[in-house]
Amino acid sequence: MKTLRPDVAVIGAGTAGMTAYRAAREHTERVLLIESGPYGTTCARVGCMPSKLLIAAAEAAHTIAEAPAFGVHAGAVRVDGRAVMARVRAERDRFVGFVVEAVERWPDEARIRGHARFVADQVLQVDDHTRIEADRIVIATGSSPALPRAWRDALGERLLVNDDIFDWQDLPRSIAVVGAGVIGLEIAQALHRLGVRVKLYGRGGRVGPLTDPALQDETRRVLAAMLPMNVHADHLALRRDGDEVVVSGTGGPDERFDWLLAATGRRPNVDALGLEHTTLPRDASGVPEVDRRTGQIGATRAFMAGDVSELHPLLHEAADDGRIAGDNAGRWPDIRVRPRRAPLAVVFSDPQIMIAGRGHRDLVDAKVAFETGAVSFEDQGRSRVMRVNHGRLHVYGERASGRFLGAEMIGPAAEHLGHLLAWSAQRGDTVQAMLDSPFYHPVIEEGLRTALRDLQRALRMGPPPVERCLDCGPGA
Repeated sequence: MKTLRPDVAVIGAGTAGMTAYRAAREHTERVLLIESGPYGTTCARVGCMPSKLLIAAAEAAHTIAEAPAFGVHAGAVRVDGRAVMARVRAERDRFVGFVVEAVERWPDEARIRGHARFVADQVLQVDDHTRIEADRIVIATGSSPALPRAWRDALGERLLVNDDIFDWQDLPRSIAVVGAGVIGLEIAQALHRLGVRVKLYGRGGRVGPLTDPALQDETRRVLAAMLPMNVHADHLALRRDGDEVVVSGTGGPDERFDWLLAATGRRPNVDALGLEHTTLPRDASGVPEVDRRTGQIGATRAFMAGDVSELHPLLHEAADDGRIAGDNAGRWPDIRVRPRRAPLAVVFSDPQIMIAGRGHRDLVDAKVAFETGAVSFEDQGRSRVMRVNHGRLHVYGERASGRFLGAEMIGPAAEHLGHLLAWSAQRGDTVQAMLDSPFYHPVIEEGLRTALRDLQRALRMGPPPVERCLDCGPGA
């Protein structure tokens, strides 16, 4: 067994690991990247990119189906499942290829293939061929789908996770999707619009990530009209009958499907890391405790980045994690605190869902004194023109200062409004300053202005009215 002594070892070549490697290399060339599986990030291989390819096909089918409402008739929609999945796989492979090419351009001596596990603090063993005594270590091992063992035993190969879907050769006839979070909602709606018989099952009545109770109600109401679902299926019973999955315990008759997709969350890849051989501080579930501002685990020489932390499993957050952890691992012992970007999360359902800045639950839990402004898109002009007039937007402002804090939304163009609002939250804009910005007509963003005006009235703040100004002053 050979022994290597790098300054920094990075475990995992996903988004966080690749970014950490690059950041550490700014300070030292003695950096090793260790990967046990195929190169290619979760986003490119089984996450955000292939799922958006499936959603894009579903949107095309839905546009044709909705065209008669505009007086446009294109004939019956015909979905070629094999062609849909061929494009998903081809484009997915293209995106993955870019990632693989990037990693393979790095020096051969900087890359090690195999499974790394700790045998002591700062000491790793990679399979049975390499011992690594690293001065600093970055853990960027990502996460994997969480699957109840009983489901796997009961359903065998009829049980799927989202990773499996993007290797399909054709669309199935029917599928049950269990889990009404981001992954389950996006995939269930896309398959439904592509002609697959789908039912979405959730627990506790929740659909999607919104934390504002009024918007959770709106989400259930809007999406239940578009997608077969039962989000009160708290006691599901699953069994296999030949090549079918039988779902019972829903309060109604048994239902049969060809497959069951478990979209029941993800868990950090830490079980096989040998963390028990270290002194790293860990939480009750065994995950190392990390400071997101530095990437450092406790006061040790170990760092952590990306989905493995369970904090914000999003690509841009993983990249930021990697940059912070890699930079501090490289510049050790000169650890620097880095500010984080304003939170931003988007669900690519229809209508889209977003949380920008601080969400409702965060503000309530932190006992922040805030007010809420709201708008419904049902009668918003541009939304009605485009027949996307569903959903609501809530914006939150601080009582004492009039500063914009964040927003939650289900509605049209949420991915774009979310960016505008996250930028405002990060800059610390006041609600008045946002209202002083231009809004064109007719655009969906005018709905945002309505919500901001409602918020400004609730805050009872604003400058004295300006003479001859029609859009100024409190409540404008």
